[in-house]
Formats: sequence, C-alpha cells, structure tokens
Amino acid sequence: MSRIGFLFNHDQTHQVAHSLPIALEIARSGAAEVSLLVTNAMMKAAVEAMAGELLAKMTLIDLAPKSFVSRAAAGLLDRFIPAGKLSIYRDHLDLFRSFDALVVSEKSSLLLKTRYGLNDLKFVHTRHGAGDRAIGFNPESARFDLILVAGPKIRDRLIAEAEVPPERIAVTGYCKFDQFLKEPAARKLFPNDRPVVLYNPHPSPKLSSWYQWGDYILEYFARQSRYNLIFAPHVMLFERNWTVTIDPPAIARVHKPSPQYSNLPHMLVDLGSDASVDMTYTNAADIYLGDVSSQVYEFLVKPRPCLFLNAHKVDWRNDASYTHWQAGPVVESVEALDMALSSAFETFKDYRSRQEAMLEETFSVSETPAAQRGAQAILAMLKQSGKGQPQ
Repeated sequence: MSRIGFLFNHDQTHQVAHSLPIALEIARSGAAEVSLLVTNAMMKAAVEAMAGELLAKMTLIDLAPKSFVSRAAAGLLDRFIPAGKLSIYRDHLDLFRSFDALVVSEKSSLLLKTRYGLNDLKFVHTRHGAGDRAIGFNPESARFDLILVAGPKIRDRLIAEAEVPPERIAVTGYCKFDQFLKEPAARKLFPNDRPVVLYNPHPSPKLSSWYQWGDYILEYFARQSRYNLIFAPHVMLFERNWTVTIDPPAIARVHKPSPQYSNLPHMLVDLGSDASVDMTYTNAADIYLGDVSSQVYEFLVKPRPCLFLNAHKVDWRNDASYTHWQAGPVVESVEALDMALSSAFETFKDYRSRQEAMLEETFSVSETPAAQRGAQAILAMLKQSGKGQPQ
C-alpha cells in the first residue's frame, strides 16, 4: 500500500485547509497509509481540530530540529528567517525517504529533491490560495511531479510561464471551500448595521499597502462613523519583527497597529486568529479593501465591491500579477480612499460581470468535492508511476 506524507511546516495555519482535506479523503477511503507531519504546536492543534475523528485513521508525527546545529540556528535566526523549518528537511531524511509521495502546499520542501537527492520521492503541490503573483508560476513549479490547481487560470499560467508539462497538472477545485464554504449565515460582528469593510494587506514590503498607508487607513476608519472595519491582514504580516521576502527581494521592520483601535466598537483588529483564515471575515464583509493578497478570490465567491490600494505606484494594467485588480477600482492615493468608499456600491455594477468571469476562470466547480478530486489525482499518479500500488 502506498505511503503518503502530508507536510504542515508553516509558522501559521493558513495553509492547512489547502491540503489536509485531501489527506482526510484518502484516509477515509483506506486507499493509502497517510502520515501527517507537523512542525510546531500551533500547526499540530490546527491539524487535530480539522481532522477530528479521522485522525485515528492516520499517523500524526511531530517534526523538530534534531541536531545541536539545527536547534541553535532555529533559536538564533527564526525571528528573521525560517531556519528551523529548513533544518527539518536535513534532520529527517530517513523519514521523508520512507514515503512514496509527499504532499505540500509550499515549495521549500523541494530542497529534499534538489539538495538532498530524494529523487524517488514523488512531490505533490497543492498550492495555497488562488492568486495571481508571478512567484506562484516560477520555474520551481516544474520540479513537482503533480500540481493540484483550483481552476483553468492557474493551469494555463503554469504551462505558459513555468513550462510545467500539462500531464503533471490536475484541475481539482479549491478544497478550502469544501471545509469552510457551507453557506452558513454570516456572523454578525458589530453592534450596528453599517457596511463592513475588510482591510486585508499583504506582508511583502514592496507589495503591501500597510507600510506606507496602513496607519492613515486605520486612523481614517477610527474617526468616521459610516463603516465598520475588520482589520485582518495576511497572518504573516506581524508574525516577525522584520519581514524578509525573496520575490520581490525586500527587508523591512514591521510596525504593529496602535492598540487603541482594538477598543473601538466599530473596528475589529485580528492579527492572526482562526477567523482570519477560515473565511469568517470574507463572508461577513460588504467591501474588500486590499492589495495583492489572494484572499480576494475567496471574497469573490459572492461578488461584492472591491477596492485596491496602489501604494507603490505600480503600472499594473498589463501585469498578470495584478489580474485581480480588474475586480474593482484602484485607489492611486490614500487621500482618495474616502471618495472610493463613498462610491463603492454605485461603481460595483461596472465590475460585477468581470468578477463573475474571474471566479469562473479561477475555480473549477464540480459535484465531486475538490478534496475528493485531489485524492483521486494523487492516487492515480502513484498507480501510474508504480510506486507502492494502492490496494
């Protein structure tokens, strides 16, 4: 029987729902042995909570840096870079070597192939989010044996830009929707009926609106009485005191919002709870305000007004990385925010059809749940490759 490992190695839990539902489907079917590999207590708790009773059908394995050098590097450097996560690959080579396939939602795990020579291990990429940034379509993607994608948009860009062979891509839908899009009534988060704005900035210093405009935006909402605000940035924005990114290359010290905003009844500040990743806020908001986070596509499941913040004066119109900015007006100066918000519901009619088209391009919808489609694609790949024939 095939042995499949699912690796959960991020500092935050936002990637769990992009692959764990697939593990649950495989475990439920009994078609393969499933191991869940977790690298910290937060990740372990999230995996256990989502897995529920099916956890008994899988093996849960805690991974941590084993050698003195790895532990020392993690202690010294984890505040700036994920040194602990990277050392885990070297420290657990025998474990990774024991699997027929390793399912991941990020790309650093490819070090097991490129640096440590685990060429017999099949790597499956579930991706996380359905965004447009070019980093999601870089040549590293072509190193995976199978990529599960949400819809035709991502498939087509992987083929064209990363030169991934089409036979290595399976369009399976967005399994996070299986987990969280159950059509519950949106939670009432405020003691009034004002429109709710979700401000959702990205962590990357050269892409995010937070570093230049964030303080102004929070102060604007604090002083006005027309809107409620949910400030729920990407969960990694405030994870470390310094943000370091590779693409685009940048380093910046991160300033946190003033605590005064958390005490205002019309402002909800959430820097990283479960609600910031389980679609609670994208379901509850009436207007999306952001920059380059892929969460906008989760918001677009139900078309509504969107506003995008061009804090870096990007020439975005013919840039595929900013395709999502076609879903609403682009605010070119922070002083223009008030007028953009005032007209958001009126101008929405000009963007609704484009939002609907973007939704169709981004997400493949089927009567078969996305997690089940993903499980079928992984098992078919293993059967075709002759690795640990599923029973």
